[in-house]
Amino acid sequence: MSRTAQLTTPVEGAQAPTVCVPVVFDDGGCVIAESVPLVLGGQKIPRLLDQDWCTRHGFKSDPGSAAVLRALGESTVVFVSLGATFDDLEHFRLAGAAAARSAGDGSLAFFVPTEAIDSPRDAVQALVEGALLASYAYKHEESTSSFDVVPVGVSMPAVQTHNEVVEGIVRGAVIAEGVNWAKRLIDTPAGDLPPRELAKQVLRRLDQDAHVEVETWNESRVKEERLGGLLGVGQGSAQPTRLVYATYDPEPGATLAHVALVGKGVTFDSGGLSIKTGEGMMTMKTDMTGAAVVMAVLSIVSRLELPVRVTAIAPMTENMTGDSATRPGDVLTIRNGMTIEVLNTDAEGRLILADGLSLAVEANPDVIIDVATLTGAQAVALGDEVGAMYATTDELANSFRAASERSGELLWRMPLVANYESHLDSDVADMKNIGKAGRAGSISAALLLQRFTDARPWVHLDIAGPGRSDANRGYWTKGATAFSARTIVEFLRAVASSKGD
Repeated sequence: MSRTAQLTTPVEGAQAPTVCVPVVFDDGGCVIAESVPLVLGGQKIPRLLDQDWCTRHGFKSDPGSAAVLRALGESTVVFVSLGATFDDLEHFRLAGAAAARSAGDGSLAFFVPTEAIDSPRDAVQALVEGALLASYAYKHEESTSSFDVVPVGVSMPAVQTHNEVVEGIVRGAVIAEGVNWAKRLIDTPAGDLPPRELAKQVLRRLDQDAHVEVETWNESRVKEERLGGLLGVGQGSAQPTRLVYATYDPEPGATLAHVALVGKGVTFDSGGLSIKTGEGMMTMKTDMTGAAVVMAVLSIVSRLELPVRVTAIAPMTENMTGDSATRPGDVLTIRNGMTIEVLNTDAEGRLILADGLSLAVEANPDVIIDVATLTGAQAVALGDEVGAMYATTDELANSFRAASERSGELLWRMPLVANYESHLDSDVADMKNIGKAGRAGSISAALLLQRFTDARPWVHLDIAGPGRSDANRGYWTKGATAFSARTIVEFLRAVASSKGD
């Protein structure tokens, strides 16, 4: 199921099947803004709810906690907690998710007291993101239900405030829809989405986007382009490899910041001849998350009409065990001429990313960002809610940290430890594809990738843990999360807004 988001009036909003009212907590209970109507759904809406009432109804101060009031023949009224403030964007996302889940499959209206919020645009964007992300369900793609945003104020919201709310709705809907598109790709069974079908799905979407050009490279073109890592990983599969090369340039000839994105697109990862366990393969349809993320980001940026150039590169393949599969000990030659000794065929993501990064360098961007469900070591270190971020400069790291804080996607900066470079030494090639067993696995992978960035400003996001969720929580739904897509969009928005500085 997915919802649409739209603006509506207080009169229309009060008639929705579910009506949601945000509250903030203080020491004595919780407070409802003065601008919220005194009667909704046939029920009186107080200005204060004391602690005893909250306790009886299981209503907590945790952002996203909800108390549902039902009345026969009237709308369902839901109080939703924003915690202790009206100005935390993540709390608005959690509130939007809680409201959407309270409404089930039906439409709902959320009353937004604009006078209490510092930035109605950003708050509404976050609210819509949370509601639409939580409404995603792989089994139910189509829905006629809506998420209605109802701006209210102590006096009528000013024209500027009204416009900010509209902009927030549009922005939140575009971002959430793009992320949900990526989630649907990631959740699709690998048998239904081999590399060429994934490439077709990407092309079908990007063909609808303005100022976007897309090339799909078939296996013959991949060979011509000397992408030895991609070919080496894919040669054990009956499914031919693909590479999608997409660009967004809204002002050809203008001097715009240029960011290159590279995403890992392994549509199924058996581990190759270094085969995974049966349990280890159960979620490996999601190993193309990076490819889905970077293509979703490019599409979102186009639909938001951001003044920034983006190049998105997604090598796509399967890692299987066919009779032509790469053997441990084989050496692959990457596009830039460097050689890699493959000692573990299950460390395949870095092999195809090496080709992708080599192509990104040739595009001459200002910054390169790669995204991959790359290492189990990342999940061991940071769990399933925090992604690993590697950055070559403090400025880039700080920019990504700020984008992460705005998106609500948690990232932790990891070190590029120069002393660990020796972990990649090979006797027969420029490097080997694994470091020391059980030691600094995520760092070793990042150090290998760094060798293919030509010393350019670079961010590497290892999202193996948070790339999927084992349960519904907050605005995450069980399965694919497309983690990092919203952070990259926030980063690109910041880059675009600073182009004249």
